[in-house]
Amino acid sequence: MDVALTMTRKTRTKTRERVKTAARALDDASDVKGVPTARFGKLVESAVLDEGARRLVRDGGDSDHIEIRIWLRLLSCTTRIENVLKSRLRREFGTSLARFDVLAQLDRFADGLTMTELSRRLLVSNGAITGLVEKLVADRLVFREGHSKDKRTVIVRLTAKGSAFFRKMALRHEEWVISLLSDLSREARIDLLHNLILLKRRLDGVPGKSGRFDAAMREVMLADEKAS
Repeated sequence: MDVALTMTRKTRTKTRERVKTAARALDDASDVKGVPTARFGKLVESAVLDEGARRLVRDGGDSDHIEIRIWLRLLSCTTRIENVLKSRLRREFGTSLARFDVLAQLDRFADGLTMTELSRRLLVSNGAITGLVEKLVADRLVFREGHSKDKRTVIVRLTAKGSAFFRKMALRHEEWVISLLSDLSREARIDLLHNLILLKRRLDGVPGKSGRFDAAMREVMLADEKAS
C-alpha cells in the first residue's frame, strides 16, 4: 500500500513538472517572431499528455485519478492564457495584467470603489492594491478622493485618460481571448462554460475556504509589476 501511494505521488509530481514546462514553452513561443504558435502548441500538448492521459482519452474518461488530471488541465490552461495576455499587454500597452484588472474593476463603477472594496473584488490584500493604485495615480490613470461621509475612507476612480486607456486595452483583450478559444466549436464552448459554472457553484459551497489569496496573490501581482 505504501509503495503504491509513493508511486502515485511520484506520478503526480512528474505530471505537474510536465505542465509547468509545457506552459513555459508555450509562453516563450508566443514571443518568438516568425514562429507559428500552433506548431509549439502541438509540441506542448505532446509534453503534457503523459501515457496515463493518453490512456484516459482512449478509455473515454474511465481511468484512475481523472479529477487530478482535470485539475492539472485547468491549471495549465489558466497559466497559458494568463502568460499570453501578460506578454501582449506589456508589449502593446506597456502595462501589466494586474493593472489591467484594477482598471477593469473601476470601469464598472462610475462612482468609484473604496480600497477595501477593490481588494475584495480582486481577492487580494489592501497592501497589494495600495501599491498598484499608487502607480496608476502616478500615471494619471486613476485618482483618489476622500469619502463624503467617512474621512478615513478613500475612493478610487478612473480619470478620463484612464477610462480611454482601459477601453482601448479592453477591446484588444477581448480579441486575444476570443482568438485563444476560437479553435473550440460553439457547442464545445457552451458545454465548457456550462460545466465551469456548475463547478464554481460547487466550489462556492465548499466550507473552510477564505475567498482570498492574499499572500500568494500579492507576490504574483508584485512580480508582475516589477516585470512591466
